[in-house]
Amino acid sequence: MTTPDPGPRRMPGADAPRGVPPGETPPGEGGTYGISHPEPPAPRKGWGSMSLALILVLAALIVIGLVGMAVVL
Repeated sequence: MTTPDPGPRRMPGADAPRGVPPGETPPGEGGTYGISHPEPPAPRKGWGSMSLALILVLAALIVIGLVGMAVVL
């Protein structure tokens, strides 16, 4: 069974008199900052005028069709 703490001769940077040389250990934190890509624009709230006009036209056509069917009967 091996011990989790290796002997001082097998540790990285053990040869260096002042500790671990650069490149032996990973950096403490990343060197990048900010966002990686631009954020999409926020969605608009409410109904668009074209969508509302289309719904009103379709509702009017349905009402006209129902009234026309009632008159024919």
